[in-house]
Amino acid sequence: MAFSGFTVGKYTIEKPIIQGGMGVGVSWDQLAGTVSREGGLGVISSVGTGIYENRAYADKLMADGRPYEAENFYSRKALFKIFDNARKICGDAPLACNILYAMNDYDRIVRDACDAGANIIITGAGLPLTMPEAAKDYPDVALVPIVSTAKALRILCRRWEKTHGRLPDAVIVEGPLSGGHQGFKRDECFLPENQLEQILPPVVEEAEKWGNIPVIAAGGVWDHDDITRMMELGADGVQMGTRFIGTHECDASDTFKQVILNSTEETIKLVKSPVGYPARSVQTNLQTMVAEGTAPKIACISNCVWPCHRGEEAKAVGYCIADRLSDAYDGKEETGLFFTGSNGYRLNEIISVHELMDKLMNGEA
Repeated sequence: MAFSGFTVGKYTIEKPIIQGGMGVGVSWDQLAGTVSREGGLGVISSVGTGIYENRAYADKLMADGRPYEAENFYSRKALFKIFDNARKICGDAPLACNILYAMNDYDRIVRDACDAGANIIITGAGLPLTMPEAAKDYPDVALVPIVSTAKALRILCRRWEKTHGRLPDAVIVEGPLSGGHQGFKRDECFLPENQLEQILPPVVEEAEKWGNIPVIAAGGVWDHDDITRMMELGADGVQMGTRFIGTHECDASDTFKQVILNSTEETIKLVKSPVGYPARSVQTNLQTMVAEGTAPKIACISNCVWPCHRGEEAKAVGYCIADRLSDAYDGKEETGLFFTGSNGYRLNEIISVHELMDKLMNGEA
């Protein structure tokens, strides 16, 4: 099947492939810039930018290098630098920013991303009902929410239209095989009716009612055949995260990539997260320490996400997500949290983004 591109707001994506936003530091300037240069949509993650370039842009750090408070764990200066570097790679090609709805100072981060040059804002980790308010001063910036059901899209469209007279420029429907945080409760992730092939068609149908909003399928999409299947079910494009971890340009540490390469189907599991949603990661020493009660001490220094309630949820699940994702980026295998999709064990080599895009578009293994 030959694939064609699609439009998101005012922007044309040449190839129907969106690279998923992956924090902390898995999709920053090198990966996102290269994907956009290759005709897909590169997505910069806004999460944890304070640790970019060895914390060079965080104004206040603790003695152990942890960014102090939300304004340093997320650094505006670092986000601007990441976008500047990505633009040097992709030029004027569309470039997106993924901003979790659960982040503290969500509105501020949206405005910063728009000022930094994001053409498209993508938001999940909660139903982003107030997303248009955050971006109201940037009419040219396209807004793309992530949903898990047709009902969620319907609620969101009604709210957006009522409060701001606008609709999503595209919508991502994410099934429960994705890496990181899920849009379902733990038990719901395994139900047949919640799998991507089942939830995609109703979302496509709902999107048509609101003026043919483009629909992007995400969660477990791996190869050309998967993309073909999603398009046949009505998707205009796909979002893929884990597959891009296996690229030279991916901003993750070599240790991070090796952990994914070494993973097996049995070691990729859902874990509890301080964010309040189940999250998929590789089982490593961290989970052993959590189970034994020997994980690193929890002290809410970064204050990264509001559902954690200043470390209360972190203590309940046994680890601080900001610290453990930062450790993964720093290559600390013993204490890092390594997010991956359910297909992460299928990664067996590191290739270039150019080669990966060619495989995805032309059907090579």
